[in-house]
Amino acid sequence: MTEHTAAPGRRGRPTGWRRRVLRLPVLLYRAGLGPLFGKRLLLLHHTGRASGREHVTVLEVVSYDPAGASWTIASGFGPRADWYQNLRVQPQTLIRFGSRPHAVTAHFLSPDDGAGIMADYARRHPRVARRLCAFMGLPVDGGEESFRSAGRAIPFVRLEAAAGRGGTARRSE
Repeated sequence: MTEHTAAPGRRGRPTGWRRRVLRLPVLLYRAGLGPLFGKRLLLLHHTGRASGREHVTVLEVVSYDPAGASWTIASGFGPRADWYQNLRVQPQTLIRFGSRPHAVTAHFLSPDDGAGIMADYARRHPRVARRLCAFMGLPVDGGEESFRSAGRAIPFVRLEAAAGRGGTARRSE
């Protein structure tokens, strides 16, 4: 499998007040308000690879396949994001999508898969895709090939519901 590398100019992880703002959706999920996000966000549970501690992170759903019970997410801060590295070590985990928990397994997608996913996302959400790429320091000109190039630099993960368990599980936050 090809490993993603951080793109030049890509911003680092947020700190200070920006980090607090980005953590607000976690509090809303904990308050039982996850359904407010519709099908756009999910709450990912992950275990610290060094500490063994439980962590939660809210991530945007790039694509959702209800028939196959899978969610595709992206690591906007690259392969060094803690949640991404934690899933590499422990790919079986839980998510909360809306108000329902799901046991899932993480599958790490290739850069070529990422290119197609980003091009499709840009077709569905052109303004948001441009803003996200700019935020991540990935140059795009609005054309499909520039989004494909950006998608090759973004690590994508497909979360697939656990087989035989109906995809749901219980876990406290």
